[in-house]
Amino acid sequence: MTVDTRTALLDAAEYAARARGFDGFSYADLADSVGIRKASVHYHFATKADLCAAMMDRYGTDLGAACDQITARHQTGGARLLALIALYRDALQGGKTLCLCVALTGSRASLPDAAIEQIKAFRAMMLARLTAVFSAGQKDSTIKYVSDPGSEACATLALLEGAHLTARAAENVGTFDDAVRVLKSRC
Repeated sequence: MTVDTRTALLDAAEYAARARGFDGFSYADLADSVGIRKASVHYHFATKADLCAAMMDRYGTDLGAACDQITARHQTGGARLLALIALYRDALQGGKTLCLCVALTGSRASLPDAAIEQIKAFRAMMLARLTAVFSAGQKDSTIKYVSDPGSEACATLALLEGAHLTARAAENVGTFDDAVRVLKSRC
């Protein structure tokens, strides 16, 4: 199956943003990566803001679908938490990339306002998902020591995002594993 040019550009842009940040790639880089002329990139995405919006829309759809799959496949709060941790770990690609929200947050000053709002919406979605996970884990006793699911969600999202940064800085996913070990032991 061949990938259409627009999808190939989105794939290349997302990987570049996750590996180097939003400011770490140009349309020339994308053109080289996909094997087209720079002008052809502008045909698909007139501005980098347009590219960012399309990339964020796709990421939001994919992230929501991944979270829905976790909810459908795992019946307990503890199992869902472990699956969410694995989702974040997989996004590291061996310590070479960050999840897109963490990567773009580092480039916040140069992002279009719409992208900043999308990042806020993704974080709110993840906080709601994590709150539901901790509520379920508290109810079914599969996550130990849950006192306030909302506070647990905030702390966990901060832990996962911080663990992403340390793993990326070290280019070593083991630092992520070390950071989440105590959280995982609660399941």
